[in-house]
Amino acid sequence: MAPSRIAIIVAIVLAIAASAYYFWPFAPSPVAPVASSAAPSAPKPQGPRYPMPEAAPQPLPRLAESDVTVLEALSGVAGSQSVRHFFNPEDVIRHLVATIDNLPRKTFAARLNPVRPPEGLSKTKGKEASLTLAPENAARYTPYVHALESVDAARLVALYIRLYPLFQQAYVELGYPNGYFNDRLVEVIDHLLATAEVKGPVKLTVTHVLYEFADPELESASAGQKLLIRMGPENAARVKAKLRDIRRELAAQAPPR
Repeated sequence: MAPSRIAIIVAIVLAIAASAYYFWPFAPSPVAPVASSAAPSAPKPQGPRYPMPEAAPQPLPRLAESDVTVLEALSGVAGSQSVRHFFNPEDVIRHLVATIDNLPRKTFAARLNPVRPPEGLSKTKGKEASLTLAPENAARYTPYVHALESVDAARLVALYIRLYPLFQQAYVELGYPNGYFNDRLVEVIDHLLATAEVKGPVKLTVTHVLYEFADPELESASAGQKLLIRMGPENAARVKAKLRDIRRELAAQAPPR
């Protein structure tokens, strides 16, 4: 697969989890801050916890001008009609970085989601005390999960390493001048992998016009963990399996310390 085509797969893989949270409520999701500033007294880090291997020097587009390359590559893989239907065309890498950074938080800025939501509202079953998330709701996310599963993790990570300067630049711009995006990415992957596996119907309640989990423990979970629960246990397991593959490849590519 050509590197330009793999580039868009990076976008698909890193956006797959983030896309679901926006699709959940009847009303627009609350908008969280894009990033939290580091505390003034925080010590300056000595280096990345998960260092990246040095990639061979190669020309990369400027971050502000990278969208055309990404969207053209996606058109070559999925067709221009699919690109127009599924992807938000502006600031793709910046929006990926901001969304990934916010997945472990309670909410995130839905306006920064790089992937457009699937059609329709969340599907439920029953009413009031018997209200649950309908099993067929998972089908809304299945096409995205299929796209994720089609990605070769080794090729994905190789491409991520080549594009890493753009991700790092976006992360610094987000408000982390002393941070490393790869550290945050690994942290977020581990956080998502720790999502509880819910067996049986997921009970819901309605607060104003928004669905919430009836179980206080589930409702207190992060935005990223909630979305894995909402997409159904089978889809969540498949997403976790791919995230484990990516995590292993990242670890395998890390330079010796």
